[in-house]
Amino acid sequence: MDTTRSQIIAELVPLITAKALRRGTFRLASGREASFYLDAKQVVLDARGSMLVGRAILDLLRAHGPLPAAVGGMSIGADPVTSAVVTMAGVGGFDLRGFMVRKEPKDHGTKRYIEGPVAPGEKVVIVEDVTTTGGSSLLAIDRAIEFGLIVERVVTVIDRLAGATATLAARGIPLDALVTIRDLGIEPDAT
Repeated sequence: MDTTRSQIIAELVPLITAKALRRGTFRLASGREASFYLDAKQVVLDARGSMLVGRAILDLLRAHGPLPAAVGGMSIGADPVTSAVVTMAGVGGFDLRGFMVRKEPKDHGTKRYIEGPVAPGEKVVIVEDVTTTGGSSLLAIDRAIEFGLIVERVVTVIDRLAGATATLAARGIPLDALVTIRDLGIEPDAT
């Protein structure tokens, strides 16, 4: 499963350009207005895209040392990314679990923000479909820490290069991106 970043970009960039990149005027989750929109779910919910994303993130995690106990992030954007990574880990024979971070706690049962087979004290990685300012990642990090998880890093499919790296670095959390908008031929000031 050794995949280089250039091979990943060579396969992911055309998929992202064809399926996820839209031009126009859009309001982003961060509240910013942008001249383009990236709907990474169009790639991660595609069979080939899911396999590529899952394999690439798994390779990236393995390159950083021992795998974390689990990967997960804010529902709904991170859910297909989590699933892709966990599935490719299973295909490769690696032990890795997934979890989801709810926007609101369940109003019944356990009333938790964190769902999935994780336990306090375990090391985890937050995954994202697209990062802009890092706000969604911070919320997922805070909820994971409140639950007792140890967050090692954030991995995103696409980084809009709009401040997420600095925001997360201020909290001591590194951000890794499979693809940035520069890989798509878009400069950061165009956001």
